[in-house]
Amino acid sequence: MKCSLVQWGRKVSLLLLGCGLVGGNSLAAEEMPHPLINAAFEPSLPAPADIEPVGYAEADVLPEYNLEALLKRVESLESNWEDQEAATLKKQQDALKKTTFDLGGRIHYDYWGFPESSEGIGYFENPTPGPSYGLDPANRWAFRRIRLEFQGDIVQNMDWRLQVDFAETDEPALKDVYIRFNELPRNQSFLIGQSKRPIGLDAWNSSRFNVFLERPVVVEAFNPDARRTGLAMWGHNDETSLNWQYGIYQIENSAKDGQTFGDAGQNSLNFRVSGTPWYDYSSDGRGYLHLGFAFMASNYDGDANPGDPDQNEARFRTRMENRSTGRWMDTGRIAGAEWSEIVGLETMLSLGSLHFTSELQSNWLQRDPTIAGSGPDVHFMGYYVQAAYFLTGEHIPVNRKVGSIARIKPHENFFLVDRCDGGLGRGWGAWQVAARYSMLDATDNDIQGGVGRNTTLALNWWWNAYSRMQFNLIYSDLQDRAPVNGFTGGSALTAGVRFGADF
Repeated sequence: MKCSLVQWGRKVSLLLLGCGLVGGNSLAAEEMPHPLINAAFEPSLPAPADIEPVGYAEADVLPEYNLEALLKRVESLESNWEDQEAATLKKQQDALKKTTFDLGGRIHYDYWGFPESSEGIGYFENPTPGPSYGLDPANRWAFRRIRLEFQGDIVQNMDWRLQVDFAETDEPALKDVYIRFNELPRNQSFLIGQSKRPIGLDAWNSSRFNVFLERPVVVEAFNPDARRTGLAMWGHNDETSLNWQYGIYQIENSAKDGQTFGDAGQNSLNFRVSGTPWYDYSSDGRGYLHLGFAFMASNYDGDANPGDPDQNEARFRTRMENRSTGRWMDTGRIAGAEWSEIVGLETMLSLGSLHFTSELQSNWLQRDPTIAGSGPDVHFMGYYVQAAYFLTGEHIPVNRKVGSIARIKPHENFFLVDRCDGGLGRGWGAWQVAARYSMLDATDNDIQGGVGRNTTLALNWWWNAYSRMQFNLIYSDLQDRAPVNGFTGGSALTAGVRFGADF
């Protein structure tokens, strides 16, 4: 019988183990091995012949073992092990041939109050003549997000994702809806369907992890609702120190009806690259520097009919980082707009519990002067800077594969329970304070979208890694807007609270 050295070593080990187990009938468990056995393992020493046996009931004759039978048993054990490995491998391979299904979701329930606002704000909030014309913003409780998320794998290298938001119960909205090919060359994935356009770090981040309740005005104005249907590639290098995303997307937002119409073929070309030139492995990523660059070129329908919702005009508008009914900053439809190019710069710096983020975006828009109502080319820009600090010592992690922030994990979850010996047991969760300043200039030449500035203070209480309460206090100032009933500006103080959880 031919065996490799490894197989013989395994068999000899099992043989010796078997000898020990069988010999246990005549050896006391607490006694030292028989001197003859010691001699067998130490051939340089002569076998002692004059040592009296100790602890034996009978003569010191070693039992005879059937080596052939023991080897057969070893081979049987090896065969059983190989069969078990083969069965496990087959089970794994069969699983790869089937589709999988996972359910997730998130709930964000908000309160928004407007304790102070100047007279002009009422006309930006309710600009249409009627019973509510010019009324101040109303306080409100509302679901910001009621989202169900379904995802799974399709055989070995594909997956799928479907997100639907039911916050507007009469008109659900599609979010991520795509199929994806994974494990392509250079660590890339290919997406077909609706996904986020890679412009704006704060939009690229998930609302589950963002520090503030709403995204900065510049991010919301230049990439409204973020998601569009299209084709996209995502990738990263082997060290995950560099990542990239690029693709072609439709300009029209089809989240509500899942379809686009028209033959003009308006699309945007997007590219983003980001990386972490410094990442502190010794602290498990508590320290890092993130830098990014993004570009989007969009082709609009410059001769769009204002009454046709399926036309793709250039229009930039946004709320002032709150959930007001109206969008207080609004360029309106820009006649003659044909192309726009947006360049974005982004950075994050994490120093343990202290975290800084900043973005700048610049938007150049070209117009066709031969179209009625057109005018000169225009330029808009905006930026924000923010700082956040964990009072309880946590940090904001980074997902280096896609260039976004990741889930915060409190050192201690929040809980309050009765103790067995009386009193209360408690955990405080994670506490974070933050501040942000943002600006958007959407007024140039004949376009008067307004110049808006926001200052926001935030307090976040993370109950655990999947739920939290957030509080924002926002002071907004708006000037140089197209007049509504004679008002071109105003200011407001807004307070927002969110109770959020995801699963």
